[in-house]
Amino acid sequence: MEVPVYRVTIKDMPRESRPRERLLREGAGALTDIELLAVLLRTGTPTASAVELAAALLARFGSLKALVQASVEELSGLAGVGPAKAAVIKAALELGRRVAASRDGSRPAVRSPADAAALVMEEMRHLDREHFWALLLNTRNQVIAREVVAIGTLNSSAVHPRELFKSAVRRSAAALILVHNHPSGDPAPSPEDLAVTRRLVEAGRILGIEVLDHLIIGDNRYVSLKAEGIL
Repeated sequence: MEVPVYRVTIKDMPRESRPRERLLREGAGALTDIELLAVLLRTGTPTASAVELAAALLARFGSLKALVQASVEELSGLAGVGPAKAAVIKAALELGRRVAASRDGSRPAVRSPADAAALVMEEMRHLDREHFWALLLNTRNQVIAREVVAIGTLNSSAVHPRELFKSAVRRSAAALILVHNHPSGDPAPSPEDLAVTRRLVEAGRILGIEVLDHLIIGDNRYVSLKAEGIL
């Protein structure tokens, strides 16, 4: 005789064990990634609870980082998610990214490679193409602007001194720090990175705007060419 299989839905769970109730009682930090996603999804499908749908979503994409990089269309491709749920997930992840990258109204000062990396890490580590940015500094090494200089392919960025220093001159920057990401997650500098750095350092010397450092951002790791003695 075949034994019937019973599914456990969120409604079948003890009230104190349900994700939303746990969040209200214990705080968001007490929830797992799957439970937090379930709270965002709110509802499941006729055949899967919100927790099961959240688990399937993480299993499909593999990690929260992959969810950050996924498009609304890709998220909607999972049965039971749809555009509305996908939009909620993307909005929540974007808010988290903005909070991590936000600063108060004062201009942050850069005293070390770690200071510069902290200003860009949360945003740059999730980018799926190479982005080349410049942190423009005043005479007190405070950041007066962040400029997007170039956006390249997965493997390279076309950076011309004219594009970089045009903004620096316009904003009367005293110095700048070059920053770009490696979508692979490995921040080891390539020969192209070194060649671009040498060209930009020389252009800065001619214009009287010092290039203080070049940071290469990986997945929560970075390399400072100045600290490595390469700059």
